[in-house]
Amino acid sequence: MLLSDPDDIKEISSIMSLFKTVASSVLLVTVLSACGGGGGGGGDNGNTTPVVTLTLNGTVNSAAGSAADSDVNDPAAVYVPNDIPAQAQSIPNPVILGGYLNVANTGPAGPSFIPGDQSDFFRINLAANQGITVNIADFSTGDLDLYLYFDDGSVDVLNPDFASAGIGQTEALTVPSSGDYIIEVFAFTGYTNYALVVGQSVASLKTERLVSTDNFVPGEVVVRFKDNALKPSTMHTSATRAASLGLQFKSGANGRAMLLGLEDSQNRQASIKALNITSAEAGSQPRKFRSAVPEKQLQMDTLQMIKSLRKRSDVLYAEPNYILQATQTPTDDYYSLQWHYPLINLPSAWDVTTGVSNVTVAVIDTGVLLNHPDLQGQFSVDGGYDFIIDEDISQDGEPGIDANPDDPGDSTIGSSSFHGTHVAGTIAAATSFGPGGIGVAGVAPGVKIMPVRVLGNGGGTSYDVLQGVRYAAGLSNDSGIILTTDKADIINLSLGDGAFSQIAQDTYTEARNAGVIIVAAAGNESSNAPAYPASYDGVISVSAVDINKQLAPYSNFGTTVDVAAPGGDASQDVNGDGYGDGVLSTLGDDSSENIVFTANFYQGTSMASPHMAGVVALMKSVYSGLTPDNVDSSLSSGQMTQDLGEVGRDDLYGHGLIGARKAVDVATSLASGPTPVVPFLSITPASLNFGLSDISASLSVVNGGSGTLNITSVTVDAAWLTVMPGSVDASTQLGSYQVTVSRSSLAVGTYTASITIESSAGTNTVPVIMQVAGQDISADLGYLYILMIDADTNEFIEQWDGNTLDGNYNFQFDNVIFSSGQRIFIVAGTDLNNDGFICDAGEACGAYISLDQPIDITAIDGHSGLDFTSSYSTGLQSLSAKEIRTRGIAIRRLQTKQVQNRQKP
Repeated sequence: MLLSDPDDIKEISSIMSLFKTVASSVLLVTVLSACGGGGGGGGDNGNTTPVVTLTLNGTVNSAAGSAADSDVNDPAAVYVPNDIPAQAQSIPNPVILGGYLNVANTGPAGPSFIPGDQSDFFRINLAANQGITVNIADFSTGDLDLYLYFDDGSVDVLNPDFASAGIGQTEALTVPSSGDYIIEVFAFTGYTNYALVVGQSVASLKTERLVSTDNFVPGEVVVRFKDNALKPSTMHTSATRAASLGLQFKSGANGRAMLLGLEDSQNRQASIKALNITSAEAGSQPRKFRSAVPEKQLQMDTLQMIKSLRKRSDVLYAEPNYILQATQTPTDDYYSLQWHYPLINLPSAWDVTTGVSNVTVAVIDTGVLLNHPDLQGQFSVDGGYDFIIDEDISQDGEPGIDANPDDPGDSTIGSSSFHGTHVAGTIAAATSFGPGGIGVAGVAPGVKIMPVRVLGNGGGTSYDVLQGVRYAAGLSNDSGIILTTDKADIINLSLGDGAFSQIAQDTYTEARNAGVIIVAAAGNESSNAPAYPASYDGVISVSAVDINKQLAPYSNFGTTVDVAAPGGDASQDVNGDGYGDGVLSTLGDDSSENIVFTANFYQGTSMASPHMAGVVALMKSVYSGLTPDNVDSSLSSGQMTQDLGEVGRDDLYGHGLIGARKAVDVATSLASGPTPVVPFLSITPASLNFGLSDISASLSVVNGGSGTLNITSVTVDAAWLTVMPGSVDASTQLGSYQVTVSRSSLAVGTYTASITIESSAGTNTVPVIMQVAGQDISADLGYLYILMIDADTNEFIEQWDGNTLDGNYNFQFDNVIFSSGQRIFIVAGTDLNNDGFICDAGEACGAYISLDQPIDITAIDGHSGLDFTSSYSTGLQSLSAKEIRTRGIAIRRLQTKQVQNRQKP
């Protein structure tokens, strides 16, 4: 907070990691004091509770837009084949669907093991320019392709209209025109879970993609052979090497890239067949193409040739000969999914600055994955530090503190949170405004991150945290290193404990007096009790809002909150991009032997705090003399925020939602006097999704810049869509607008429209999508397993499993015995691949209250209405790490009694 005294104590618990085990039927969890808090319980707090027997019940809700593949490998799941176009499964739009595919005799035992389940077909009505993405859960065991067909009643699997057939983690297509379609997800190799996402736009990795709608030269491939595979003999010239593959040499040379061409149609098919035999992995079943249109046949054959070349051991890379065009927006793979940046007018702030390298933000957290490809070049020169004293907490194999802040994971028994990596990515993930961007964008990509590790297995101690603060602020500390010119300008604390400490208060005061601006997460307990360190004097406390600029359901509030920032709510998909509206940032996954660098969604005030820290870093980049007092006064005066809630400061949003452009303009004024008046029309959400049943939504229309801005007109281009002023300023017409849809006179299908808002500062268009279904289609995760485990002993207690009822899974655990101080966790997930473990990549997973804010249940808590949401993991992956982790623990389910010994027909 800015200026306030503590008046209460509230324990903050943490994010939970979910793991795999092959040794015993238990669920193992770890507790981490991160994500700005979130949770309750924490033992018996000194109470002596007798042994009691209770009933626990609640509902697991399917996340909005969820659907399940109807023929997965779990024998308990309802089986409806969707293997051929005539069996295509109808799915809603937008949707995130969890599925499983395998080539015959690959993958875990189950109904599809022997016969294979190589294709899943889905029938869907799509709108022009929508995106279709397949996120492959484990691309080391399976290679999937994506095909799209016009649904004209005569779909031929040898003649797809569009294809995405790379060998990487994702496949993606953009819908060319509105209409009825059939989507096919095809297993080229092996077995894997997957998530099929249909939304407003495509966001996928551009590396290794092979998409028929990309702009490339049909019939040409760019190939680079491995140098050690080429011999300096006349038999291995560039031309003869190309000819041996059935390709024509056009340009280039050994030792560098070559431009090669495909042979004529007859020889081309023979070459592709030969390459598939020698190149494809064991068990692969390549797709053959057939088209009466020569240009389309050549296009598909080009992709097939490249896919086959990429699987050869002597090929370093093979690519289409792309036709390139200039780009003027960030090219990071998943930038379009980062709705939280337009929400705070960040793109407008980037017009002024993206940050400078002599500004440093300390991330005091679980450490950072230093080798994450989206964070390369983003770290400060000092390199950071690890202040965890206890080896049982640090788990890094080093006794005591050390100079390596790399995150080894915050659990020895499975998948880790990599919480600090997510926070660091929000602040300063590398961002490209030209070709070649990867991963996600950061708020201030030009500044540097100082990783300071203070949290590990089970959380961290207050002493270690304060040593990290002292180090970052250039104060004396246990490392013996006192930073001077390299100290941090801003400190981010996405962590919390429950109690006020005078020692801590004195440390934060000392750091502030050293000129460091300190930002902290308000906490995730949905409470108005002060949480620390956010509630200490001199610390900026940040609450969280969702995509609608409403206080997130988990966010703390109260007199100590200073400002609000995006924290997300992953249970909803308001903008219709096919993903839950969490905050997307850098992450890691060490649930298998190979650590994978990823990007994924978290929610929490832990995600809100780095938005604020990043904006302050942009301010510091513009005005190097920025002080904590400057930020406090600018917040208090409302100069750098959009006022939300009650007029002026309130207990939900503090002084309002942080505005990146407003904040940068304040810094510019401090640096060089009053800035030019630049009004900027800002509308959020940037798109609207009404799905199958929603009828109303709201739009926030504000001036994201300075000066005067007036709305001159608001129009729509569809009769079924209506926009009316809600709470708006009578003179400017800025404020909240209510958007409604009417399906009463519409035929079954997917409908799109636009809302056009004209202003004195320009015109913005908001795309709208809505679906009219022939029948009510509820969200559905498929067959769900709900596990109850002891939080202290990690012992399995009981399992509920079954199918959905209108998208909800109503569970009840009878005769649950609670002993004194016992704590219980509840987790729910699917097992699509039938490996005996729930919550694998690509499978649904959730926890009470949520994975980001798990809460333990004790004998003295309520035991009814234990409601929470489970959703599919999207697995937005970047690159595999070179290092290997020896981890193999996950969530083992019991074999359900309803399983029957049968094989897929």
